[in-house]
Amino acid sequence: MSVHKAITLHAQKQNQVFTEFSFLDQQREGYIQKAIELCKAGKDFTTDQINEVTVQINVLANQRLIPTRKLVTPEMVRVYAESLK
Repeated sequence: MSVHKAITLHAQKQNQVFTEFSFLDQQREGYIQKAIELCKAGKDFTTDQINEVTVQINVLANQRLIPTRKLVTPEMVRVYAESLK
């Protein structure tokens, strides 16, 4: 395989991983926003969906040079929601 083809394949794979990361990161942010809204309204919420996506992001991060994300606790959501008042 020529160097050019190898570089092209590598770039395509990196782009695919970054595209997946971007999708998951947007999904995670949506789940965080939903949890914040529920918390502010005094309703029950969980961080399960947030953390499921976070684990998927961190698996990708272990494969490539993309940033990891922290798992989110309900307390983290409560503190942030309080700061918005």
